[in-house]
Amino acid sequence: MLAPDQVQLSHDGNQAELRITPALHGPISADDILTLLKQSEFRRFCPMLPVHEKAIKEVNSALGSEDEGVELFYPIAERKNGTIDITISKDKMEASALLTAPWGGQALTLNDILQALKNHQIKMGLKKKRITVLIKHYERLKPGQTCETIIAQGKQAVHGVNAVIERKVALARERLLHPQEREDGTVDMRDLGSMVMVKPNDVLMRKKPATEGIPGFNVLGETLPAKPGKDADFTPGEGTERSPRNSLELIATVSGQPVETAKGMQVDDVLQIKDVNVGFGHVNFKGSVLITGDVSEGMQVKSTGDITVMGFVDSATLEADGDIIVSKGIIGRQQPNQDFEVSAHIKAKGQICAQFVQYSELQAEGEVLVTKQLLHSHTKTNASLTVCDPNNRRGDLIGGTVHADNGVKAVVIGATAGTKTEIYCAMNQDEMKHNLKELSESVKSIVVAGLDINARIKKLPPQEEWQDDYVMVEQVNMMLEQKKMIVAEKEREEEEFHALKKEIKEYYQKHKVEAIKHIFPNAEIHIGPAWHKSNREHGPCTLLNVDQEIQFNYASDSKK
Repeated sequence: MLAPDQVQLSHDGNQAELRITPALHGPISADDILTLLKQSEFRRFCPMLPVHEKAIKEVNSALGSEDEGVELFYPIAERKNGTIDITISKDKMEASALLTAPWGGQALTLNDILQALKNHQIKMGLKKKRITVLIKHYERLKPGQTCETIIAQGKQAVHGVNAVIERKVALARERLLHPQEREDGTVDMRDLGSMVMVKPNDVLMRKKPATEGIPGFNVLGETLPAKPGKDADFTPGEGTERSPRNSLELIATVSGQPVETAKGMQVDDVLQIKDVNVGFGHVNFKGSVLITGDVSEGMQVKSTGDITVMGFVDSATLEADGDIIVSKGIIGRQQPNQDFEVSAHIKAKGQICAQFVQYSELQAEGEVLVTKQLLHSHTKTNASLTVCDPNNRRGDLIGGTVHADNGVKAVVIGATAGTKTEIYCAMNQDEMKHNLKELSESVKSIVVAGLDINARIKKLPPQEEWQDDYVMVEQVNMMLEQKKMIVAEKEREEEEFHALKKEIKEYYQKHKVEAIKHIFPNAEIHIGPAWHKSNREHGPCTLLNVDQEIQFNYASDSKK
C-alpha cells in the first residue's frame, strides 16, 4: 500500500518523486500511482505516465528477488507552466491562440499572450474582447485543459466598383412595352403614348464613376491591395455634349429623338412622314424616321438612326443603324414558287420591336422583341429573341427559323397542327474556345517577353557606371517603361482570359430556350451541337444543353 509521505519534491522543485521498496509496497498498479498522486500535495502536477509504466514493471519484477529490499526512486509527476500556441492561417487572415492550463506551474497572463503575438509578428486585427474572454475562460480551466479562439483577423480588400453609365431617357422601342393606362385602370394596347423626344439641355446619360476600392490587411500587417473599378465612359454623338456644369452627364444640344449608340447616345433630326408609298417614294434619311401611318408594299426606308412606324409594314424593306420599331405589325408574304423567300425584310444594327410579324426576314445585332405573334419568319439576332407581352400571357412563335445567339423566350413555341418550327441558339462556344486558346498563347508570349526584359535589366552594370551616360540612361528608362507596359498588358490579358474562361463554363447555363406555356410537336430545338425534335406537347419548361444533350426543366419541377 502506497502512502502520501512516499512522494517528495525533487531538489530542483519541478518534479514529484516516488520512494518505493518492492518488498514493502509491491505489487503496484497504474491506479495505485494515480490514486497516490491525487492524495498528495502534488495533485496538480502532470502525471509522467511512461515513468509509471517503468516503475510498475521494475517494482513488480523485483518481488521475490534479492533486490526486493532495495529502495527505488521514480519521478512520477512534473510541474508545467501554462502554454500558448499561436496558429496563423495559410492566407494570413486569421490567428488563433490555444491556451493550456498549468500543471502546478505558472499561469499565463495577458503579457504572455501579447508577447506571443509579437513573436509571431501579429500586428493587425487584434480582437481585444475575444482575448479578454479567452483569459477569463482560461482561468477556470483544470490542469492540462485547453481553450482556443481566434484572436486576430485581417480585413479583405474591398475592390472598386466599375463605372456605370445610366440612361436617363426612354427610347422609342420601349413604347411597345408601356401601353397607356385608361381612366378605368385598364390598359389600351393600341395606345402606346406620344413619341419620345428631347430638347436642349435634357440629361441623356449620367455616369457613376468607378471607385478605387479600400485596401485590406492581413494579421501580419501586410497590405492587401484593392483592385480599382474599371472605368467606362460615353462618347458624345451628334446633337449631344458633355454638360459644362457636370462632366459626368451627357446632355442634348438640339431637339430631336434620342438614339442609343454603341458608346453613348445621339439626338437625331426626325423626318416625320404620314405614309411611305409609291406616291411618296423610297426614304433614305440621315437621322431618325417617324412614319405615323404605314409603309406600303415594295417600299424601302433607310435611316442612320431609328425607324419608327406607327402603323403597319406591308412587304417592305427597312434598314436602320439604330432600332426599328413597328407599333402594329410587319406583314409579308411567301414568294411564289420559293420555299424560303419572304417579301418583308427588316434589318437593324440595334433592336427590332413589333407587335406582330409574319412571313418576314428579321436581322438584328441587338435583341428582337415581338409582343404578340412571330409567324413563318426567318429571324437572326446576335442577342436574344423574346416573343411575349409584358405580362407573359401572349406570344406565339410559330413556323420559320430562328437563329438567336443568346437564347429564346416565348409563351408558345410551335402550333397544335405540328407546324415545323426551328430554333438555333448558343452556337458560338467553339469560336469562344478558339479565342480562349489564342488568348492563352498571347499570355504565354507576354510572359516570355517579361522574362526577357527582366533578364536584360539584371545584366545591367551597376548604376554608378552609367548614371552619367545620357544615352545609357535613356536606354534603361526605355527598358523600364517597356517592362511596365508588359506587366500592364499581361494583367489585362489575364483578366480577359479568366473572364472568357468563366463565360465559356457558364455558356449553356445562360443561353437557353424558355417556353412559358407550351412547346408543340415538330418544334426542333438546337442549343449548340445538342438538339431535340419535339414529338409531343410539353408544358411550361426551359430547355438547356447539359453534357451536349437537351434537358427539359419543367416549371412544376422547380416548384417542388
